[in-house]
Amino acid sequence: MVKSYHIEFFTATIFKWQNLLIDKHKSIIIESLRWLVKNKRCKIYGFVIMPNHIHLLWKIEDDVERNSVQGALLNYTAHEFKKQLNNQELSAYKVNAKDRLFQFWQKNHMVKECWSEPFIEEKLIYMHNNPIQKHWKLCDSPENYYWSSSSFYESQESPFDFLTHYKE
Repeated sequence: MVKSYHIEFFTATIFKWQNLLIDKHKSIIIESLRWLVKNKRCKIYGFVIMPNHIHLLWKIEDDVERNSVQGALLNYTAHEFKKQLNNQELSAYKVNAKDRLFQFWQKNHMVKECWSEPFIEEKLIYMHNNPIQKHWKLCDSPENYYWSSSSFYESQESPFDFLTHYKE
């Protein structure tokens, strides 16, 4: 039986809401998203990478397991984060678990299926406005935040070649 998914709004948070995601770690996430799209695992319709969490608007390709795609993203990025952090930085992610020494992503990821165009647009607006929220103030307008798909939707220009417009 062929699995078929709708567009989904996916959120993953860094362990204990720590601000791990500096630019070099954000680049690792971008690299992973690019790989997933290139290898036909999913389509990415929108994203934002914040200092301690990510939001994605994506569609898992038919006949690909959601857990496989989520695992590829989260496991690869965690492995790369571990390689880049020094021992002192790593200590913030140390856990006493049977299956791992370090944990970078919280276990409870959020997935919401997007059943309508207005809901998709609501989620795009929500994630694109994340960087300008009062408690973040990472930029003055959504399209000026580099680590987001906002400029793709605002001007159809983006450094992120893996994006697909949700209406396509």
